[in-house]
Amino acid sequence: MRFVWQFLAAMAMYAAGGNIVTAVRENDWLTLALGLAAAAGAVLGYAWVVRRTEHRAVTEVAREGAVARTGWGVLLGAGWFGAVMVNLFASGYYDVHGLGSARGAIGLLGFMAAAATMEEIVYRGVLFRVVEEHIGTYLALALSGLVFGLSHLLNEHATLWGGIAIAVEAGFMLAAAYAATRSLWVTIGVHFGWNFAAAGVFSTEVSGNGGNLGLLDATLSGPEPLTGGDFGPEGSVYSVGFGVLLTLVFLWLAHRRGNVVAPGARRAARAGSPLTLPR
Repeated sequence: MRFVWQFLAAMAMYAAGGNIVTAVRENDWLTLALGLAAAAGAVLGYAWVVRRTEHRAVTEVAREGAVARTGWGVLLGAGWFGAVMVNLFASGYYDVHGLGSARGAIGLLGFMAAAATMEEIVYRGVLFRVVEEHIGTYLALALSGLVFGLSHLLNEHATLWGGIAIAVEAGFMLAAAYAATRSLWVTIGVHFGWNFAAAGVFSTEVSGNGGNLGLLDATLSGPEPLTGGDFGPEGSVYSVGFGVLLTLVFLWLAHRRGNVVAPGARRAARAGSPLTLPR
């Protein structure tokens, strides 16, 4: 039942925050303010629900080290997407015409902060974390990643390949990042850094949700397997390749730190086994 309560609470915050931020998208400064407020409220709400249902310290969103962990995550996510765009630029498929809109980037900062935070709470904080305790790290990674990818099929310009690409490059990678660090701050940072770089800096489409005008006025065109077509660069084989590489790195770190959970570890711990779950 704790999974049910946590999932319902997370989805309620997701729906409420998403609707509020979407309603003010035409006002960049208001989007920034409400987006950051929605992100902060979602973290506080998640911590409250977990404390009430699990009776423990919610270390995955602990205040200590939050800024540093989020910052490193942002740098990794932005660098990851930057590497994709460097490849597309070098291939002649991404053309920069000049500067775009600083105000547009400001609004996207708030919008992407809210989106990244709420999605990480739903998919990694609740779905992956709780399911992992029962079926282990690898199966939970596969399941939560697939659900994450399938959820993007509801987007305006979604494609089946786009959903698969998101599952592999983001769903699997972010679950592996959480397994390695046991910190939602890291995954929120990576998710936000990727999304904001895509929309707020390079002005590309994000997950088939339509065009964006960020800091650069640019166009992306070329073979769909390389550019992602209408779905955006997340449908590019470059994105999938870099995502797979990061997934493997994070899983290696998870193994090295002893953070990989075996199937049934939670039940074994309840029966008196010395097995414990990483927090």
